Amino acid sequence: MDDHDLLRYSRHILLEEFGIDGQARVSAGRVLVIGAGGLGSPVALYLAAAGVGHIVLVDDDEVDLTNLQRQVVHTQARVGQPKVASAAQAMRDINPGIAIETHAVRADEALLSRLVAEADVVVDCCDNFATRQAVNRACVAHAKPLVAGAAIRFDGQLSVYDTRDDACPCYACLFPPEASFEETRCAVLGVFGPVVGTIGTLQASEALKLLAGIGPSLAGKLLMFDGRSTGFDTLRVSRDPHCSVCAQRPQAGA
Repeated sequence: MDDHDLLRYSRHILLEEFGIDGQARVSAGRVLVIGAGGLGSPVALYLAAAGVGHIVLVDDDEVDLTNLQRQVVHTQARVGQPKVASAAQAMRDINPGIAIETHAVRADEALLSRLVAEADVVVDCCDNFATRQAVNRACVAHAKPLVAGAAIRFDGQLSVYDTRDDACPCYACLFPPEASFEETRCAVLGVFGPVVGTIGTLQASEALKLLAGIGPSLAGKLLMFDGRSTGFDTLRVSRDPHCSVCAQRPQAGA
């Protein structure tokens, strides 16, 4: 870490819990971000600003005028561009010293398996149930911590699914893939812009804590946010021993 980095990241380094060692881990870290929309916008910006060494963005969508009410990483001048390209431009404007890898495709099982295996932390900012399940399966298979958020209307939720801890549930423990969930899309129901900003910012916070080795994380807890009353609730969540995804995972120390 040179003098330029010491100055640039000085406000993190000054934190006793973070310090130079924490910043060094962040700078050496690799984070996979699935989705460059409402949740992915603050995630991408904060990870870039914090100096995460290698950030991988996956999103198959293009910037649309209706996105700009909440997807703050994009601009009107970039309407029509791939979201990953637009986000990468904003991230490089903040921090040209980091590596950014983009994939303007829908995340399928093969791509996820490869990208998750290479990542230190995975941040799920997507907007559909099928992709969330695919991301979770890849994270369980490769024993990588998953920071997953969701938001619709005035409501948001967030948790860390870290199956390196035998007691920690995976996403499918709480939301089984075989269950029937009604998909709710903001194009139909709407979403309050600051809610996705709140959840996305907290996702960035959890990802950076995992990289830096400071904690505790939200593993084993589900954080619920009500944007109407500006209130948070935290629920304890546990592993499902019969989970169709993680029940057969290797035990720690086995």
